[in-house]
Formats: sequence, C-alpha cells, structure tokens
Amino acid sequence: MESNAKIAGHPAHPILIVFPLGLLATSVIFDGVYLYTGTAAFALVSYWMLFSGLVGGFVAAIPGLIDWFAIPKGTRARRVGLIHGLGNVLVMILFGVSWVFRNQATSPGHVPTMLALILSFTGFGLAVITGWLGGELVNRLGVGVDDTAHLNASSSLRGRLG
Repeated sequence: MESNAKIAGHPAHPILIVFPLGLLATSVIFDGVYLYTGTAAFALVSYWMLFSGLVGGFVAAIPGLIDWFAIPKGTRARRVGLIHGLGNVLVMILFGVSWVFRNQATSPGHVPTMLALILSFTGFGLAVITGWLGGELVNRLGVGVDDTAHLNASSSLRGRLG
C-alpha cells in the first residue's frame, strides 16, 4: 500500500519519526547520566532534547495519520496502525507531562523530579513497542511501500528532476 504523504517520492512518516524517536531516546540517556553524575547540566540537555522530540513527534504524526486513514478498513494493518498510533499518542503524553513537570521545576536547569523521570522512562519503554509496531506495518504488512517496488525498481526521483 503506497503512502499518500510523501517527500521526494518517499513516505514522509518514516522519514520524520527518526528525529523525535532519537531526541526522546537521547533525553532518557541524558537523564540517566544526570542520575549517575548529579550534574544539572545533563538535566538541562535532557529538557531541551525532550522539548525538541515533542515538537518533532507532532510533525511526524501528521503524515502518519494521513497514511493510517488510507489503510483499508477491516485489515490487520488498520488494527496494528491504530495500536501504533494510539500508543504513540500515549508516548507523547508521557513525555509531555514529564516536560511540563521539568518546566515547572523550581530548581535551576529544569532538574527533573522522580515522577518526571518515571514518566520519561515509561514513555521510552512504550516507544520501543510502538516503534516495533511501525516496523511491522512497513516490513511485514507493506504499509507505505510503493506498489511498484522490487529489487530493480527505478529511482523514486525519476521524472521529478526534469
């Protein structure tokens, strides 16, 4: 099933999710370094990684939603896509609430509370599952894959560059 939301001939959603997934995962890594070292600078870096990941997640969700609506009803892909999407909404909520708690922190550098850390770590764990579901959609169910794809297919830019 070919994607309806494309960038330069490729599905936009898989291109865009790389940024929020990487940024949110990196925020968790910096939280871990903060917990290990107690250095507030790592908490501040995590705060901005988290913020950037949330912005990127909202951007990536738009083409994902467009593509989900194009999946035929009554298919396994539609059900997996729904779980993937709703799971990612929950991921964004968990990280978003964590960010709000950090934003309201009275300490300098947006040092997270234990609850903010738990929310982020839980969000990361859920993102691993929803990421796997996204891979299932593309690699097993063919969502977003060009209908003419094969090992010797022409470039997706053919005819676009003049």
